[in-house]
Amino acid sequence: MPKPYRAEHDLLGERGIPADAYYGVHTLRALENFSITGTAIALYPDLIAALACIKEAAARANNELGLLDDVKMQAIADACEEVRRGDFLDEFVVDVIQGGAGTSTNMNANEVIANRALELMGHEKGEYRHLHPLEHVNLSQSTNDVYPTAIKVALHFGIHRLVAAMAALRAAFAAKAAEFADVLKMGRTQLQDAVPMTLGQEFSTYAVMLEEDEQRLQEACLLIHEINLGATAIGTGITAHPDYAALVCRKLSDITNIPLITAHNLIEATQDCGAFVQVSGVLKRVAVKLSKVCNDLRLLSSGPRAGLNEINLPAVQAGSSIMPGKVNPVIPEVVNQIAFEVIGNDVTVSFAAEAGQLQLNAFEPIVAHSLFKSLAHLTHGCDTLRERCVTGITANRERLRQMVENSIGIVTALNPYIGYEAATRIAREAHASGRSVYELVLEQKLLTQAELDDILRPEALTRPSYRPKTI
Repeated sequence: MPKPYRAEHDLLGERGIPADAYYGVHTLRALENFSITGTAIALYPDLIAALACIKEAAARANNELGLLDDVKMQAIADACEEVRRGDFLDEFVVDVIQGGAGTSTNMNANEVIANRALELMGHEKGEYRHLHPLEHVNLSQSTNDVYPTAIKVALHFGIHRLVAAMAALRAAFAAKAAEFADVLKMGRTQLQDAVPMTLGQEFSTYAVMLEEDEQRLQEACLLIHEINLGATAIGTGITAHPDYAALVCRKLSDITNIPLITAHNLIEATQDCGAFVQVSGVLKRVAVKLSKVCNDLRLLSSGPRAGLNEINLPAVQAGSSIMPGKVNPVIPEVVNQIAFEVIGNDVTVSFAAEAGQLQLNAFEPIVAHSLFKSLAHLTHGCDTLRERCVTGITANRERLRQMVENSIGIVTALNPYIGYEAATRIAREAHASGRSVYELVLEQKLLTQAELDDILRPEALTRPSYRPKTI
């Protein structure tokens, strides 16, 4: 009968590890120490894939430098390729929040890769005399350069997915802008009637806002291309070959297809979390603007009888357990909540980055957890908003037309023709009497009907125009 456990040891002593587990004693210690969230690092496949990329790059660099033989290098590389595919995701079991500056995550990766490599070499798990998690898989490395580099590689993958989701959402808003290009409505400032615009103009702003933030994300992504791999413990490169840092960076770039560069000052790069703060700040910016857009969608669709009722959002579920027929803007609401979370995550990243001391920041696990959550939730939020809301929005054209016709705000368009004082008087009379601006201007013979109709043409109301005469 196979033994249910195998024996492994560390500096604290010997422990029994489940015989079929690919992780080892260091991971077991972390499981016992950090029962915090109940969420394992396997939640973030990008991080696991990034760790495998780094371990493969290190093995290939060490082999080229004559530090690791061909057999061990190939076994490690093959194991890493399987991990990158997600084959052993459930073996990455340590908690996402952990002490030790990410050491437990690095140890988890070392052990899983080592034990799979041992199998590929024809050995049993735990037979570390043939290939060791630390002496071979972690050769020329430290958690302090592996972990932040893995975070950056994983962020690169996540940022590009978010940018793609934002681009798709932007296209959906742009399509609605084209669809609503001829729909005249009242614009508002401070929730009060302002001047006319088209619903298409309103929706076009949402597309532009998203495009701007796509660009900001791509800029922030450039910052995380600088890595400290080769720094080892504090940036001095102790225990690594003099040529290792440059070589492993090239190997990692080849594996990931990311144009990575080695930091000029590895001691600075090992302690500085500025790039993470920058990325987090941009994610907060995305969240804030997405939330503002969702606020607008909820407000514009409010009603249907006692609100603005200018647009209709797709009905995706019943809105009340007590009020029959009620439908709520649940998709914008969920995106609002994502935004609140991302803003909070940014505060967490800021505190964690500030709390670093001397040559290392021990709080990168919570930085990673916060950034990965923000990226994943914003990506899903953009997809959900596009698929379940934006593409199905319709305009209440008649309602919008009536509000423009009845609005006092159109008097602003008459300023160049009748003067500010007369326009103010007309606005005050319209408000007090409930009569329309159009009617009062004609009654007081301030303009002819032909002149008034020409001034109030939709195309004249929604773009710059010249004064036809001197007042």
